[in-house]
Amino acid sequence: MKWRFEDLLTFLDVIETGSITATAARLNLSKSVVSKRISDLEGGLGIELFQRTPRKLVASANALDFVERIRPLVRDIMEAADTAATRNSAIRGTLRIAAPMTFGTMYLGRMIADFARQYPDLEIAVEFEDRMIDLVRGGYDVGIRIGILRDSSLIARKLCTDPRVICCSPDFANTHGLPETLGALDRFSCIDYSNVNTSQLWQFENPDKDGEPIAVPMHGRIVANNGEAMRDMAIAGLGLVLLPMFIAAEPLRAGRLIPVLPQAKPLPYNIYAVYPPTRHVSAKVRAFVDHIARHIGSPPIWQINEAYRPVDS
Repeated sequence: MKWRFEDLLTFLDVIETGSITATAARLNLSKSVVSKRISDLEGGLGIELFQRTPRKLVASANALDFVERIRPLVRDIMEAADTAATRNSAIRGTLRIAAPMTFGTMYLGRMIADFARQYPDLEIAVEFEDRMIDLVRGGYDVGIRIGILRDSSLIARKLCTDPRVICCSPDFANTHGLPETLGALDRFSCIDYSNVNTSQLWQFENPDKDGEPIAVPMHGRIVANNGEAMRDMAIAGLGLVLLPMFIAAEPLRAGRLIPVLPQAKPLPYNIYAVYPPTRHVSAKVRAFVDHIARHIGSPPIWQINEAYRPVDS
């Protein structure tokens, strides 16, 4: 039985993407190289892993069974390699990161750039996606999560707590007025976030019953799946918006947005670094999470009117 470890890694990537073309683009390889690695693995194992049609690639039952068995084994091998590298005080290999789009483009990209400069032997693959990504199935080493953690199987390190704020443009306030109570909020058009249910998004601390938040049924005239787009639509005067402070801080300081119902307290968001459970946290993950926590700071840089700047390691 002859096959190579890189064939296994390529197979796992094809399972995740569902496409040889997508895997080739992600790994910066030609489609013929990816196809050959899959064929070599099938030949070495003596089984068919995919059913090929002109339009799509379908994983066989053998492939689905095989992938569930080898994922933890491959993870163990990668961890062992990281541990061996650490003994030589080196961080190398590949670090795969998944993070939300807006936080990624506004802050994380520059933090990752600083991290990459510190560790020139480390290859880094970053995916910015606002939808929830399965870190284990996707083969990611670490992810950034904002809000409520839904996957309790992941190991989580809290990086910070970020308050949220209702806001709108000065023009919207002049034209439509402002609500004076939470109960009046639902009479105003709002800009909603499509990746979170409205009843979960517009939640506030209850001054009368601790631990029982107040949910406000809002009318989303506009729905978007990106926080920066929501911010920009609010600046354009299209409605009320509820944003985490890492998005809202700069336009609030500049006066392009103004706070609404400042006495109300939307439930804050926590920002976490998460990674799959392992016996030993790899050196590259530990170094990355420490780096991000240090750069975000306490309180976070966006809450103290500071632009992002690299910090000494």
